[in-house]
Amino acid sequence: MICPVVLCGGSGTRLWPLSRKALPKQFVPLIDGQSLLQLTLARLKLLQPEADTTAEARAVCVAAEEHRFLVLDALQATGVRGEVILEPVGRNTAAAMALAALRAPAHELLLFCPADHHIPDAAAFAAMVQQASAAARSGAIVTFGVHPSFPSTAYGYIQQGAARGDGSYAVARFIEKPDAARAQALLLQGDVLWNAGIFLCQADVLLAALQAHAPDILESCRRAMAGATQDEVFIRPEPAAFRACRAESIDYAVMEHCQNVAVVPFHGRWSDVGSWNAVAELTPADAQGNRIVGAGLAVQAQDTYIHAPHRPVVALGTQDLLIIDTPDAVLVMERNHAEQVKGVVAQLEAQQTPQAAQHRKVARPWGWYDSVDAGERFQVKRIMVRPGAALSLQLHHHRAEHWIVVKGTAEVTRGKESFLLTENQSTYIPIGELHRLRNPGKTDLEMIEVQSGSYLGEDDIVRLEDRYGR
Repeated sequence: MICPVVLCGGSGTRLWPLSRKALPKQFVPLIDGQSLLQLTLARLKLLQPEADTTAEARAVCVAAEEHRFLVLDALQATGVRGEVILEPVGRNTAAAMALAALRAPAHELLLFCPADHHIPDAAAFAAMVQQASAAARSGAIVTFGVHPSFPSTAYGYIQQGAARGDGSYAVARFIEKPDAARAQALLLQGDVLWNAGIFLCQADVLLAALQAHAPDILESCRRAMAGATQDEVFIRPEPAAFRACRAESIDYAVMEHCQNVAVVPFHGRWSDVGSWNAVAELTPADAQGNRIVGAGLAVQAQDTYIHAPHRPVVALGTQDLLIIDTPDAVLVMERNHAEQVKGVVAQLEAQQTPQAAQHRKVARPWGWYDSVDAGERFQVKRIMVRPGAALSLQLHHHRAEHWIVVKGTAEVTRGKESFLLTENQSTYIPIGELHRLRNPGKTDLEMIEVQSGSYLGEDDIVRLEDRYGR
């Protein structure tokens, strides 16, 4: 058996404004209504032995605390049983992989996969992993390389060495992301692969490599896991110990120093979906090279990508543009500047622009809310509450709220009374009134909330019961 470990960290700022810190690209429904995390989990189900038809597919996910319910949603949507290790802070891949290896049985084969890669040929991927298992069982750390199709400057490279006799090859060296001239030379060299950032090894082999090359990272993670707590599927490492860990990628911390590293080439399609150019490539082009998602329209345009899922977006007479439209932010750029989006997000953060990190529509453990309108002394939100979920028992010092049920049934606590509201019914929550909203039904509850008052900030909440949090 191979246990997949899905690394769900990363802020995804290179795909802003669709991907933001609060909802990174791995959780965004990006391909046919599914997130990259969902596609990754579905792909990993193919690693389950065919003879074991009764076993439930399982995986371990390593994610940020604030994204715990997004990971849980993806696990439930794909029918994968799993544990979720929640990092109190991000410390890059070396620490994330160490946490999972410390949790696993010593000789278990662990397949470490980023949550945000797109690999359409799932069967070929599974076959590649099975081919690599012999090398991993022999004590090697196996990495996977993709045959380059163009001289990319966005990926690191692996120089392939001699065949090992177990279906893998020795790694001659790892090569940093090159400039354009170097990338062209590497492509012509013929013995290099893109570094896919996917690894297969036994848990004890990885821990031994960390002990040899990054003992401080391993020690911090060991202390964090020794003090970990568990709440159902969620495992929380001890925060202070984990915060003391330095941030380092597994490539820098281990792979570039370790001797027993093997590589297995992958011949199928692969993308880390790391830029808007990479996203555009996922959509077929028309005769003029234009690629359209949603309600986009390209007129007298060439090689233009339009992402417009919400409203019509027209590009007239454009060439080599990427146009990404969201409800609260629009990005227009020449395609050669796609790698600079991360810097733009940093500028927006420095200006304290809310849209740099947060969407208008905010996912919560109980559902979501969408701030559809706001003005002086008022704000309007659409709210969805999942079946059986509830918001915390709370009150507000500066605002009143009007609730109108659009769909489903709402169980309302207001002061000392509780009552049900159904479609087209409403209620009023005065300033300072204790209240709670719950969905007792089996379908989603959708409602409109109108807030009015002198202060409407999210911090004007006094919670008396915070099981769910708002």
